[in-house]
Amino acid sequence: MNKISLVAKREFLTRVQKKTFLLTTIGVPLLIFAFYALIIFFSVKSTDNFTIAVLDKANIFNGSIDSKKGSDVIFKFVKDDTSVLKNKLEQKEYDAYLYVPENYSITGKSTDSLLFRSAKTVGIMTREKIENRISKTLEEKRLMSMNISKSQLDSIQNQKESITFSSSSGKTENQTKVGLSYGVGFVSGFMIYIILFIYGTMVMRGVVEEKVSRIAEVIISSVKPFQLMMGKIVGIGAVGLLQFIIWGILIFAIQLLVPVLFPQLFEQMQSQPVQPGMMAAAETAKQSGALSGIMNGLSEINFTLIIGCFIFYFLGGYFMYASLFAAVGSAANEDMQDAQSLLLPIMMPIIFGIVIMMQAVNNPNGSLAVFGSLFPLTSPIVMMARVAHGIPDGVTVFQLVLSMVFLILGFFGTTWLAAKIYRTGILMYGKKVTWKELWKWAVKKN
Repeated sequence: MNKISLVAKREFLTRVQKKTFLLTTIGVPLLIFAFYALIIFFSVKSTDNFTIAVLDKANIFNGSIDSKKGSDVIFKFVKDDTSVLKNKLEQKEYDAYLYVPENYSITGKSTDSLLFRSAKTVGIMTREKIENRISKTLEEKRLMSMNISKSQLDSIQNQKESITFSSSSGKTENQTKVGLSYGVGFVSGFMIYIILFIYGTMVMRGVVEEKVSRIAEVIISSVKPFQLMMGKIVGIGAVGLLQFIIWGILIFAIQLLVPVLFPQLFEQMQSQPVQPGMMAAAETAKQSGALSGIMNGLSEINFTLIIGCFIFYFLGGYFMYASLFAAVGSAANEDMQDAQSLLLPIMMPIIFGIVIMMQAVNNPNGSLAVFGSLFPLTSPIVMMARVAHGIPDGVTVFQLVLSMVFLILGFFGTTWLAAKIYRTGILMYGKKVTWKELWKWAVKKN
């Protein structure tokens, strides 16, 4: 155990003391923020106004079309005829014009239709904005012609049936809490998915570098191959955990600056589609007040359970997959393509896990979600999607304990197999290894 800690300490200090670690740890969040800021800047600041001349011969709109604050589509009513508008269109005085013929009727009985002509192709989002605003204005005009006011229609549309959802235990389910659980489960599972990929690959590259440089031969003269492998996994894992914590703090701090620097961003976000799992949270929050609705939903989520499970599944998943990545790295030679060709069977369960998680956040008690949360190679990702919904609504205590036991057994099993492969592969050079040969190394007797 002492030798494992010495190897882990060496791996940790060697990487942390490099300038590249500092540059990567600090530079990546800043680079992400700069890229993010540029996207927001160009989406908010660079939008050109789209001016439309309206020639309303039938006086349907009465000189006004439903306007939205901050919209980049501008309607300007004119008295010119179509020939003049065509010339002004060619001279780029207007981007387009809308012609309403004299015989046009809002009741739909006339044969004439609205004519929209633009100087250039209209984008799909701009086209949708134009159609929505015109349709909304015409809808109000039709209601007024039938002596129905807009407030009366809104009153009818806003009358929704009050349906109380509850679980089998009789506990009432908060719609906001369900939506927030969806988001928390998705983010937690996706974070572990990223961790397994990034830091598992770091372990593999570290093993390959030591093997190619022949440093491993010197170290193995003092420690056993298993101790070297575990020390490397623990050391690189500590580096990754430290880097991940710093990234999380910096990105969270940077996110707080976005509303200050780009206040128009949230106006645009309101018009964007909402994720299906979050629609319930958004609707409930809108009705009861955004802040109070979200706070009530957050208070019902068991964050102590989620954080505890996240740490356990993060460590269990990392150590299990890191040992497999280390085994692949020990079998590789100078050409990294050798290692890449052996990675597919290891990467497939991780990808399969994120696919199951996408289903588990919406249906945590489905058969596929239950299987994925119990199977050790996918449970670190899938179980977080179920735990976010709580106990016993998202996952039962028995299933959670069974999943943890399977993950621990899976860790010991993969580490034992990886250690046997590592012991042989770390000292083998000049031979391209296949999975068939790796299996022979794993099952052969000492």
